[in-house]
Amino acid sequence: QVELVQSGGGTAQTGGSLELSCVVTSGSTISMYNMGWFRQAPGKEREFVSAISWASPNKYYADSVKGRFTISRDNVKNTLYLQMNSLKPEDTAVYYCAATSPGSGPYARSQTYNYWGRGTQVTVSS
Repeated sequence: QVELVQSGGGTAQTGGSLELSCVVTSGSTISMYNMGWFRQAPGKEREFVSAISWASPNKYYADSVKGRFTISRDNVKNTLYLQMNSLKPEDTAVYYCAATSPGSGPYARSQTYNYWGRGTQVTVSS
């Protein structure tokens, strides 16, 4: 069973920065999985933010965060990161990290992912 432990987030002003982390535990190795970040704002559906493939690695971003957010992974630390810069109030949401085996489906589709973190709140004030 893969366990994802999230940290980071909090509150920032518009234009500020925050970093999210997600550690893969329970004896699993992050390099075996495609990893993603999703977010869910109050009253809205969960939406794709970014993903990184297990090999190469290839990186993917939602248009709304492209150029502002950066996804990365440290295979030694077994950790996934999301660096968020130039934050906007519309980035306010609970952010979730997720993992899935390669070939499970489209990276931007939440149903593709088998394992999820518990979520961390990001609030951007105007």
